[in-house]
Amino acid sequence: MADVTVRAPAKINLHLEVLGLRPDGYHELAMVMQSIDLADTLVLRTTADAMIRLRSDNADLPSDGTNLIVRAAELLRSRVGLPELGVDITLHKRIPIGAGLAGGSSDGAAALVGLDALWGLALGSERLHGLAAELGSDMPFCLEGGTQLCFGRGERLEPVTAHGAPGQAVLLIKHPEASVSTPWAYGRCRDLRSDFYLDAEADFEQRRQALRQGPLVTALAGRGPLPHLRNDLQAVVEPEVASIRAGLDLLRRGPGALAVAMSGSGPSLFALHPDLATAEAARESLAEPLEALGFDAWCCRCGGSGVSLVTDGSAP
Repeated sequence: MADVTVRAPAKINLHLEVLGLRPDGYHELAMVMQSIDLADTLVLRTTADAMIRLRSDNADLPSDGTNLIVRAAELLRSRVGLPELGVDITLHKRIPIGAGLAGGSSDGAAALVGLDALWGLALGSERLHGLAAELGSDMPFCLEGGTQLCFGRGERLEPVTAHGAPGQAVLLIKHPEASVSTPWAYGRCRDLRSDFYLDAEADFEQRRQALRQGPLVTALAGRGPLPHLRNDLQAVVEPEVASIRAGLDLLRRGPGALAVAMSGSGPSLFALHPDLATAEAARESLAEPLEALGFDAWCCRCGGSGVSLVTDGSAP
């Protein structure tokens, strides 16, 4: 079969609420995730030697079994019982690493979609989602994309009818030297906020329903103003990471932003804008302080889909 090319978009969190601890030790979450058009690209080519090989244009990425792309390929091949299948995968990396944008999860989800097509497996959405959930909490969202309510560890999805979000855009910034460990962020949240944790499923469901019917989902449906964006991890990370405090302060001073927040456990930060032109204007107005503080910056549209096969022949 000819090469298969897959696009793997990043995500931001428009809402991240830590509800409590689950019996399995993970945190129970209530989130709204949104795809953006900052994306990696995977090119997959079948081989006859039963090897799974990964190469990338980013030397900082591992290419062994610790990479979610390789893990996804190995799991998929194992589950279909065809150990003779092989693949060469080339990753063109645009999403910054360790940024709270689900770049690794999106790449892993893209590997599942691409290999399903390359190897002619036709597994279907339900089986791919099951594999994705085994590999990572964000991966089912990365498969589906768009605007979604995400519950459980993040793997339980409910689509949001978002009339406004697909036309909106973000000014996204990240300091290249900033790093936040996701386990540390959740551990810090547990240390500082566990008095507020819920522990009953009925209470979890009450909070889920409050989010479903709350002002954020109402605003995304085009029926009201955008509220303050909640990120419980931001509340514990921001006081302890100077670059996050500086970046959020800078975005809050920029023109035209509808809301400003940290994505996931950070360290990426974003200002949500009504359209791409407004986001570009904000980046231009903040160009000097962004450069002075050492931030990388992108302007991205909010997207309506997750990983997808590229069928128009365009290069990565």
